[in-house]
Amino acid sequence: MGFHHLAIATRDLDATHRFYTEAMGFTLVHVDTIPFLQDGWARHLFYDTGDGEMFAIWDLHHDELADFDPAISTGLGLPNFVNHIAFDSTLDDLEIRKDRWLAHGHDVVRIDHGWCTSIYADDPNGIMVEFCATTQVFTEDDRRAAEQQLAATAPPISKADPPIEFFEARSADHAGIS
Repeated sequence: MGFHHLAIATRDLDATHRFYTEAMGFTLVHVDTIPFLQDGWARHLFYDTGDGEMFAIWDLHHDELADFDPAISTGLGLPNFVNHIAFDSTLDDLEIRKDRWLAHGHDVVRIDHGWCTSIYADDPNGIMVEFCATTQVFTEDDRRAAEQQLAATAPPISKADPPIEFFEARSADHAGIS
């Protein structure tokens, strides 16, 4: 079963909209503007991710709204990677997406996890975004092993660190991006 949409809040709508349309390649398809709290308003922006599923952004407006950190991990005191948003991809598409992120000024990390390969970047809100390509077909043995890991009171730690590659973006001035 797919998901309909996932929503985040932003403090900088312009930067967030540019990231999700230009760097991610999503298309804005709908905006609802609704009352928010008493005497406030909010925009709920919906972006097609390319396969009919949507990603949404909240743009909240209220004079008494407390200042908040929209980063879904660091805003809670957790490491950046804990709460993140992962979009499905293929190995070929990962290269295209990596190059697009770099061209738009975003540093990229690539990790081969053994069963999937992922690339990561941060959006303007400090939220880690991932494109992930599953590279393994899971068997009944894999499912049994997963159940054993779930039930273990002290599960074994993976043997080796996965290969990690870092790609530094050129500045927007040098990449031809304005």
